[in-house]
Amino acid sequence: MAGPRSKTPGCSGPESLISRPLLSPIQAGGLAAVFKVLANDTRLRLLHALIRDEELCLTDLARKIGMKPQAVSNQIQRLADLGVVRSRRIGNNVLYQVVDVCVRSLLEEAFCLMEEVNGRSARPRRRTGLSVRS
Repeated sequence: MAGPRSKTPGCSGPESLISRPLLSPIQAGGLAAVFKVLANDTRLRLLHALIRDEELCLTDLARKIGMKPQAVSNQIQRLADLGVVRSRRIGNNVLYQVVDVCVRSLLEEAFCLMEEVNGRSARPRRRTGLSVRS
């Protein structure tokens, strides 16, 4: 088993998850609320596009993910409400960017987890003697 990971640059708090006190019910609820906002395929694609390009206007963002600007605007607002995305106006354009430093590392970890899960599900499973009938 690997040792504790180092703290993500820019994130506050203890060096590792192991050193943190057990989540309180209120903290767990807050964390679940964050994951609920992030647990949306469109919002994840928006975050990934913004991380890749650093900053995009609404129409460019909509074109990149193949959606209408109004639909993107609604999803971006949810991310802005969470505080992970902000906008700035330049003339007639509004540019969006990811401002939460933990989002990039969270997405990188999520990709890693997805690849690990997919790798495990592709491996042959040991027979347990139990059968599942449909």
